[in-house]
Amino acid sequence: MTTRLRDALPLALAAWILAAPDARAADEPPPALTGKAALGDWTTDAPGVRRKITLDDVATPYDTPSSQNHPKTVKQPEGAWPKAPEGFEVTKFATGLGQPRVIVRAPNGDLFVAESGPGRVRVFRDADGDGKPEAQETFATGLSRPFGIAFYPLGPDPKYVYVANTDSVVRFPYKSGDLKATGAAETIIADIPSGNEAVGGGGHWTRDLQFSADGKTLFVSVGSRSNVTDDASEKRRADILAFDPDGKNERTYAWGIRNPVGLAIDPATGKLWTSVNERDGLGDDLVPDYITHVEEGGFYGWPWYYLAGANQDPRHKGKHPELKDKVITPDVLLQSHSASLDLTFYDGEAFPEAYRGDVFAAEHGSWNRSRRTGYKVVRAPIKKGAATGEYEDFLVGFVTPDGDVWGRPVGVAMAKDGSLMVTDDASGTVWRVAYVGKK
Repeated sequence: MTTRLRDALPLALAAWILAAPDARAADEPPPALTGKAALGDWTTDAPGVRRKITLDDVATPYDTPSSQNHPKTVKQPEGAWPKAPEGFEVTKFATGLGQPRVIVRAPNGDLFVAESGPGRVRVFRDADGDGKPEAQETFATGLSRPFGIAFYPLGPDPKYVYVANTDSVVRFPYKSGDLKATGAAETIIADIPSGNEAVGGGGHWTRDLQFSADGKTLFVSVGSRSNVTDDASEKRRADILAFDPDGKNERTYAWGIRNPVGLAIDPATGKLWTSVNERDGLGDDLVPDYITHVEEGGFYGWPWYYLAGANQDPRHKGKHPELKDKVITPDVLLQSHSASLDLTFYDGEAFPEAYRGDVFAAEHGSWNRSRRTGYKVVRAPIKKGAATGEYEDFLVGFVTPDGDVWGRPVGVAMAKDGSLMVTDDASGTVWRVAYVGKK
């Protein structure tokens, strides 16, 4: 731990991090930072730092000015490397990719990666589990900003690979082990809302995919067109849409979710979860992003409220009082402007038991905050199917001491061998985080 980091942390947490591992209980978590202490920046990030933000900690609108602090992206500096907790090893699995975003494991263990910029899907195979792909191919090209990837039917022998373009959902014929698509894309949903980008946030173009635990429903995430507008341009946006697997019978599963970037199913409960970018323009510490399970028919506040019915967005003062008592409070509040993207549940056995069943989420990083936050992967503990409300730094180190950014996590997935795979669209890398310590 650097002197700067040690001095910036509360004494109890600094002491916990500095303590010899054998001086702690094997399953002893660090004390969670709460209140204002939970609102740090990249200089106080470190593996094991745990935070819990509650509704009582939420700032009031315009406590600070709204910042325009876009990151300066630089090449990976010499000696810079992502940092994970003790006992974990971080290596480069693949490099030289073009805007790698979502990463998904096929039933046979192959890793499918959406390269949104080039409009293609790549496949990587590491059959021997040595952390280096012995085969990598381009599965499909000619896509429109692809993001979400899903396999159907569920189980060991899917027949299709579904891919979410920014404005449609297509599927390719697939049999286990295919490294290249054997047929043309079939459009099953032709009119997912899209459009030109909005200035200053909004115009969200990412579309994630997830099948329900029973395989009967295809979920599609659709972010808002704007930051906080409630006009007709937001029709069928800021929600999670649901379809039959053939793309028919559209319905709205949940709404008022500004940008539900990532979708995941908890394998233990079958519940749908999402990772959400909240709105901008209200100050450094408003509005918290969040990770939450999703209730069917649920309303999550956007654009008129945030986090709870007691919090009305001042830009929509007095609107829709009938919705005040319907706002669902999310399970895990994340530091504002972290830009939470993809998420996954860890259901493997390679990590220590304390990690099993937990959520891992990629934080792409802030631009609407005076001091950078995000640019890391966090872990949200899940106990008996429910979030504790805390989250913990898991993979950090993508920001230089001067505040320049060389890595931005996007996608997270568990590999067949139980390692955690993380895409980074700033350096064009897929990182592999493997546990090599003693269990």
